[in-house]
Amino acid sequence: MKAIKVSRPGGLDRLKLAEIGEPRAPGAGEIRVRLHSNSLNYHDYAVAIGAIPSDDGRIPMSDGAGVVEAIGEGAGEFAVGDRVVSCFFPYWQDGEPPHGNFSHVPGDGIDGYAREAVVTPAHWFTKAPKGWSHLETATLPCAALTAWRALVVEGGLKAGDSVLILGTGGVAIFALQFAKAMGATAIVTSSSDAKLERAREMGADFTVNYKTDTDWGDTVRAWTGKRGVDHVLEIGGPGTLAQSITAARVGGHISMIGILTGIKGEVPTLALMAKQIKLKGIIVGSRQHQLDMIRALDATGIKPVIDKTFALAELADAFRHEERAGHFGKICVEI
Repeated sequence: MKAIKVSRPGGLDRLKLAEIGEPRAPGAGEIRVRLHSNSLNYHDYAVAIGAIPSDDGRIPMSDGAGVVEAIGEGAGEFAVGDRVVSCFFPYWQDGEPPHGNFSHVPGDGIDGYAREAVVTPAHWFTKAPKGWSHLETATLPCAALTAWRALVVEGGLKAGDSVLILGTGGVAIFALQFAKAMGATAIVTSSSDAKLERAREMGADFTVNYKTDTDWGDTVRAWTGKRGVDHVLEIGGPGTLAQSITAARVGGHISMIGILTGIKGEVPTLALMAKQIKLKGIIVGSRQHQLDMIRALDATGIKPVIDKTFALAELADAFRHEERAGHFGKICVEI
């Protein structure tokens, strides 16, 4: 069967389509999944270009969706024919995070889902939302779950809250959808007026172009009547954190989920303390979080926004599309 492999030291030109053996029959507690789609995340891109070093020949991609084609003894949660989706942290079932690295993440510490089939323990997957295509389902394990955990699990999002969302990528668009579905006010930033127009069409209540308005934190705070926002989905990292703190209300919640402006920088500690802001680092979520989110998706009818789809053999081109940062929503791969 076909798979994509990353050759060390990484680089998009070093992604190779390879032939590998078909997976064995599933053993006790295992399932075999015929994979039909992946979706791209910044983490996958970092592995592909070698910014996150991985073993030579690593099969990338953390997000995989497909159909159960065989089950082992004791995998009774699933049946042959079930549509399923992978878990980003396969060993994090519930409770507190068990580790603080990517050593057990598919496509990084272990082989991922850029291949045609896989055998794994049954609890590495959950059932897909009802009526979703494989491409739609593949958007969930990283981007959707990150937005869900940031806003709902850690932030306690409720109707009437205000949410500041940085950007219009996969996590951001899911955050916009979750916020509006739960009766919150949504504010979106982008450097593209065209993307901001699309965000308004999806229900964004206020938008700011951070390129033309470099003091966007003050602008957002002023729009809230100088109260500040309840939640910030902080995707930029050190280069945007100060503005996010300015935009947040006293006692507000900032979910740090991205490093698009770098991996370290100054923290305005006095402003953070003075506002008594809760700053929480977020890396995706547990299997139980995913199960809860999928129930919410079934209840609300939310569907993902897919920007563009590539074939498995075109994975490098898919990453180049991501690299150009022109996408709105998720980029997917069809296997």
